[in-house]
Order: sequence, then structure tokens, then C-alpha cells
Amino acid sequence: MKKSVIHNATKIVVDIFFYLGIVCVIGIPFILMNMQMQYTYNYSQLKFMSAALFLSGVCAVYILYNFKRMFKTLTGGNPFVWNNIRCFKHMAVSCAIIALIYILKCFVLFSFATVVIVCVFAIISAALHLRSGSATPTTAI
Repeated sequence: MKKSVIHNATKIVVDIFFYLGIVCVIGIPFILMNMQMQYTYNYSQLKFMSAALFLSGVCAVYILYNFKRMFKTLTGGNPFVWNNIRCFKHMAVSCAIIALIYILKCFVLFSFATVVIVCVFAIISAALHLRSGSATPTTAI
């Protein structure tokens, strides 16, 4: 099967985001130390924020890892395999975990951006559950 330009470009973008995501997750403690010096966060807020960012970052990297796994089956020419369904389910669970983390963050450190993140990942989680065929529209979220 001949690979298209879009396929190659998408694979490169996913690979770049995957490795940048790993670097960002590793760099969270250093970024937050700098934020503590610039802003007025106390230690408990900083601890919560670092846990939320680390856990959501790990989930995001796991989502990208599943995209990378799916590309292997796409290059094989058969996208309709059980492995892709499993990847969709894993991505849906990761999106739901991110949404739950930021729902909790709404109660601890509220910001409007947190509400937007919750909405986006809740919708993505529901869509991925529907895509994998494991839920109905009323039980997806």
C-alpha cells in the first residue's frame, strides 16, 4: 500500500508531539519551580498543580502512544482490527481521566481555561467511546 503525503505528515506530527509530550512531562517540576518564583502560589497549590499536570501529561502521552500504535495497523492496509478498537478504548479512558482531573481542579484552583479543558476532553472521551462501539450516547460520559 502506497503511503500518501498526508499519512506521512500526520505520522511525523504525532511522533513529534509524542516526544515533546515526554519532554514536557519530565520538565513539569522545573517549570513549576519557575512559576513559584514568578507567581504567588503556596506550596499546597503548587503540589496539587504539579500532580494534576503530571497525571494529565502522562495521559496525553499515552493517547499519543495509542495513535502511534494505530498507525502501524493503518500502514499494514487494514484499519479494521481489534487492536484499533482497544486503542480507541484506551484513549477514551485517558480522556476521561484528564476530564476528571480538571473537574477536581475546578474546585481547588478555578480558572475558565479549566472549564474549557473539561468540556473538550469529556466530549472527546464520549466520541471515542461511541467510536469503539462500547457505549451508547447516554452512557458515554
